[in-house]
Amino acid sequence: MRISLTGFIALLALLIPPSLALAENSSKIPGHTVHHNALLTSDLSPEMASAYGFRRSTNRGMLNISVIKDEAGTIGTPVTASVSVTAMNLRGQTRTIPLREIKETDAVYYIGDFLVENQEIINFTIEVTPTGSDKTSTLSLKQQFFTR
Repeated sequence: MRISLTGFIALLALLIPPSLALAENSSKIPGHTVHHNALLTSDLSPEMASAYGFRRSTNRGMLNISVIKDEAGTIGTPVTASVSVTAMNLRGQTRTIPLREIKETDAVYYIGDFLVENQEIINFTIEVTPTGSDKTSTLSLKQQFFTR
């Protein structure tokens, strides 16, 4: 089952409670906008979780990242990139989040999942180098997860 980026974002918007919808973030880097968000896999529909190979669980988080090339007068064009993510909790425990690149007709995005504890706050450090660029940008995302 294939879901386009537009469909994926629309489904996320419908599935995520309004208080969590604010967790979607974007950051500007030279010539691009990077969209990044984190949520619990239990917030995904069973169909969406299955389509992307995630196990729905209240103790598993999901990270979604897309890189859009800025183009005047348009919403931009999705591009491939080198993307890596390191996560650190408040206890100082650090882990790398493995990401999978998903390419579809009109979308490119990077997704990964990870374990979380109730009320855990995770600081994500995202390094992005868009294809064709020689500049790596470092972005931050901070998210608290409520698993109960």
